[in-house]
Amino acid sequence: MRTITIKPKAITHNLNQVKKLAPQSKVLAMVKSNAYGHGVAAVLPALTQADGIGVATFAEALEARQLGWNKTIGLVEGAFTADEWQQAIEQDVSCVIHHLPQLEWALDNVPPADSATHVVWLKYNTGMNRLGFNAEGVMAAAKRLHEAGYQLILTTHFANADNHDHPLNALQIQRFTDVLIALREAVSADIKGSLCNSAGTVNFSEYHYDWVRPGIILYGSSPVIDKTAQDLDLQPAMDFSAQIIALQTVKANDAIGYGSRWVAQQDTKTALVSVGYGDGYPRVVSDDAYVSVIDSTTNQRYPCAVIGRVAMDMIVIDVSTVPDDVALLNSQVMLWGDTPRIDEVAVHADTISYELLCRVTMRPKRLQA
Repeated sequence: MRTITIKPKAITHNLNQVKKLAPQSKVLAMVKSNAYGHGVAAVLPALTQADGIGVATFAEALEARQLGWNKTIGLVEGAFTADEWQQAIEQDVSCVIHHLPQLEWALDNVPPADSATHVVWLKYNTGMNRLGFNAEGVMAAAKRLHEAGYQLILTTHFANADNHDHPLNALQIQRFTDVLIALREAVSADIKGSLCNSAGTVNFSEYHYDWVRPGIILYGSSPVIDKTAQDLDLQPAMDFSAQIIALQTVKANDAIGYGSRWVAQQDTKTALVSVGYGDGYPRVVSDDAYVSVIDSTTNQRYPCAVIGRVAMDMIVIDVSTVPDDVALLNSQVMLWGDTPRIDEVAVHADTISYELLCRVTMRPKRLQA
């Protein structure tokens, strides 16, 4: 059986770690892309102490409302059409405004003063060069929005916050700070600021401003390159596991799997595990990739190397080091969770934990701890 187990208590724990890092800031918890693969319905109850949630599409915002979320929802790419802006007003969703069409929709259709859509997240491009106005454009947009009665939160996005010493970080911080000061002087002293994502929350404590926007950190993965999840006292929010369905001994010089990529150097005891890239386990992992076989009697975990090429429905692991008295057939195998951690698997697959979590398919059975 392939199983995804979501652990809401871990998410709440990780949210509390964020709140300890940024005690003076409000928290917009990111639940876009189906809560990073964890499932919005499973995650929202664990985020009740957040001040709001962030989503990428209006459909995601609508799902959260239908699930009963009644706090702030931030649409981080803003409305895609004028009709969607009107829908945002109807659903009480707060939007990012990052280019002129969105600005015009907001000015043409101003929501009531008590509407959440009356709060606008104004996007300033400080160096990421994806979304946002330049410095001149953001000043002009802010004046027009303020005159129309909107409350403003200046926001931007780091390009390299995971690497504390990257030179662009200092430049982005300076640009953001300068414009926020200018806006508060020229437009309104009430304009708020939101600079930090997960990595920024960890690395730049003096620049948390009014709102932080944690994402991957909530799900137990480290957002920075120089600290592990354990260093940050984060708990994995997802356990991905499967079962051993067959055992065999591969003779020396025999190969395993597609492409005969792995060849036994000696007689090797192996196990077939019922999981593959059709479930979301990465097809391309290095020879250092491993899983943990769990002894159902003692709960002890034994690291076992993944050998041969990952297939759509199966992987093969080397169980030579597992003691003979462990009943391997039908044993649970942890692909990621407490060990190995998702960050380790990402390194072995030459990617990032975000991608692995978002790529988990709906084939594994979903459980909640």
